[in-house]
Amino acid sequence: MTHTARRIGRSLALVLPVVMVLSGTLAVTSVQWAESDNDSQLLAASSETVSKPAKPHAPQDVLREKLLVELAEKDPGTALTGLQRAVEQRPSLARHCMSIAKALGKAAVEQYGPTRAHRFSRPVCDTSFASGVAQFS
Repeated sequence: MTHTARRIGRSLALVLPVVMVLSGTLAVTSVQWAESDNDSQLLAASSETVSKPAKPHAPQDVLREKLLVELAEKDPGTALTGLQRAVEQRPSLARHCMSIAKALGKAAVEQYGPTRAHRFSRPVCDTSFASGVAQFS
């Protein structure tokens, strides 16, 4: 009897983790993480007939767009100063600081090239701007 119980236990020990991993993988793949082409076409077609108010943007997205425009119009140093001040004024933006600084680094490389963009690096958000410049160089 104990031999049979051990055998069943070993079988479950091997099969159960595999089943759990597969079910977790299937659960993650069934969630729509991004729109497929068909969904975006349906949304585009349906948006012509029904007008809905625009979804408000998150504060970090608004700040990112504002700073990218500022970078394009002035220079990355001005945008980094604006980022630093915005994070000081609204501490809730601190968790998004690194991603915004990386986006600024990418935009600086696209506009100024890697060498010149690197000159604007400052220790804002743990040098994420420099990381973005290096990553997109």
